[in-house]
This record gives sequence, structure tokens and C-alpha cells, in this order.
Amino acid sequence: MRFPEFTGEWKEERLDEIAELSKGVGISKEQLSEDGEPCILYGELYTKYKSEIIHKVISKTNIESSNLKHSKRNDVIIPCSGETAIDIAVARCVPFDNILLGGDLNIIRLHKDDGAFMAYQLNGKRKIDIAKLAQGVSVVHLYGDNIKAIKTYNPCLQEQQKIVKLLSMLDERMELQNKIIEKLETLIKGIVDSIFTANEFPKVPFKEIYVRAGEGGTPATSNPEYYDNGTIPFIKIDDLQNKYIKTNKDCITELGLQKSSAWIVPANSIIYSNGATIGAISINLFPVCTKQGILGVVPKADINVEFLYYFMTSTAFTKAVERIVTEGTMRTAYLKDINHIPCPVPCSVKQDEIAKLLSTLSEKLENEVIFQMKLQKQKEFLLSQMFR
Repeated sequence: MRFPEFTGEWKEERLDEIAELSKGVGISKEQLSEDGEPCILYGELYTKYKSEIIHKVISKTNIESSNLKHSKRNDVIIPCSGETAIDIAVARCVPFDNILLGGDLNIIRLHKDDGAFMAYQLNGKRKIDIAKLAQGVSVVHLYGDNIKAIKTYNPCLQEQQKIVKLLSMLDERMELQNKIIEKLETLIKGIVDSIFTANEFPKVPFKEIYVRAGEGGTPATSNPEYYDNGTIPFIKIDDLQNKYIKTNKDCITELGLQKSSAWIVPANSIIYSNGATIGAISINLFPVCTKQGILGVVPKADINVEFLYYFMTSTAFTKAVERIVTEGTMRTAYLKDINHIPCPVPCSVKQDEIAKLLSTLSEKLENEVIFQMKLQKQKEFLLSQMFR
């Protein structure tokens, strides 16, 4: 894929042939301040700077900077350390002079190529090449000597800049989409908390809002008869990522169900993690069973499951659960203790009204997240097609 006005060959060039490679100088988190000179720490490439071009530097420090490393407009930076090889292959372009660049940052100072173009290229076609050079196990490292032989493929500067313009427009749209999602999440949380902290509804203990509730159990993994060709959906923590469980990864057999403490949780129940990762919650759209540490809660007929879902995501419920958590090898909120948490129970009409309002907003949020995923896939496609 290429812009039609460009026909010249792309040059294959080693990184150390087109750039000067160096390393940043240490700035710790403790040395950050509210005022001072702008600076970038390596960890911020994972947490704060999500697109290839750093448009605004967030952190500052007021330490003596004469011996520190200052950026030059168009520099590209890559972390020297990370948790995994693929994570460490993160490139960002710094389009400003005199930004302090902290330790554990590789600095690529290009002679003539466009820094943003190089960041996109390194994050796209060259990402796997960079990851292969990372060294280490629990913490991986990547230094200038490792990356200097990376092969890059570069067109003329004008074509580089046109590619950057297209991709940066997509990044700006993705950033706007992130803000839309964040505002919707804040709105939903605000409405949920205002409803469930208003104290305008009668309350009953949690144990009075369900027909049945309990944790599941895990059949012995050493026995393949409990798992092979299983047809009963078996829910684990990874399945509790969204409001609804629409699909799941694992299944067990009827024999596995009989030989464990797992039980069939009917559709349209609450699936709630009460062990380890406490608070993950979904509504199952089909009958499932769960592992230990995950509760199934079957609401009574007069309890709207959507209403109950939103109550159990509220700050009020979350704080109440946190107060009764038992510490140990695995943090657990036992059902016998959750049973005493007061739950607001308005009339059915009011439950339906609240559930409808919040569900409408949640559906809007889900659609915005899906659109964001489509934008991300579009970017990944362009990165794979526009670079050699």
C-alpha cells in the first residue's frame, strides 16, 4: 500500500547507519515535582504515552539538569527495561528540544529521517525484530548495542511525512474515542453511586435477594475424563471481562460436574468473583458452572438481575465487601459475610426503570468500545501494509 505520487525505492538501512544511539540519564519517580523542567521516564512509555508521537510531556523535575540527557526535536526513544520482550518494543517520537530523558531509555537521534515515521515503523514491522533482541527472563533488557543492527526501510522524507500525517490523524481520532469512553464510564459510575448512596429505598440483607448462591469448584485437572469433550461451560476469572458472558473458553463434562462442588448456575444470574480478584462481575446469558472463588447468585423473581448487577458494581457495595474480606493465602469475601450486606430493594417498576437507564448507557459504552477496537485494527492494518 502506497501513495500513488511516490515511486522511488525504499532504502534498507541499519539503525546505526541513520542515527546516533545513546542512553538517557537516571531520573527517579521520587525526583518528579510539580514544577521544573519537563522530563520523560521509561515507565511512562507504557502508562502515559499511548501513541507514537508524544504531543505533551506530562512530568517535571527540578533536579540539577546540567549532567542529564536533553532531547533534540525528532528523537525516538525506546525503553531499556520491561516485563516482556514484546512489551519492551515500544517506540515514541519526542518532537521537542530540551526534554530531560531519564535512565533506562534508549535514544535514537536520527540524522535526517522523520522521527515519527521511525516510531511507527519500529512499532509495526520492526516490533518482532526488536523483541527478539531483548535479553533476560523476569525483567528483560534492551540496549543500543542490541538494536544498532536493526534493519529499517525508508522512503524519501516527503513520503515519510505523508505516512505520518495519515497515521497521526488516526491516532488523534483514537485519542478522542478514548475520551468519549472515559466520560461515559465516569457518567455511568456517577449515576450508579448516586442511586445506591441516596438511601431512598428500603433495604434487606443480601441473603434475602437470591434463591440460591454459592461458589463453584474445580474438578481434578489430572483426570481428562472431567474435561475432554466437555459441554458444560466452566467459568474462570478471565471470562468476567464484560457485563455479559456471551462466550467462554473452557468446559467440563457431566462426570466432572458430579465429581466436584461445581453446580449449574441458570442463565440470567450474577457471576461474581469473591476470591483473589474480588469484584469482577458479569451476567451469564446461558447456564454455566464456576470454579471456586467465583459465586453464582440466582436472584429471586422480584429482583431485576440488571438492577442487582449495577448495585454490586457500586462503590457502596464494593466498600461493604472490602470491609468483610478475610486475608490469607487468598483474599476471600465469603458468602456467609456478604449475606449480611444491606441491599436496596425498590419496587419492581423502579428496579426496571433504573436498570433500563443504566443498561442503555452501558450499551452505548459497549458500542464506543467496539468502535475503538475497530480503529485499533485499522491502525494495525496500516502499520502492516504501509511499511516494508
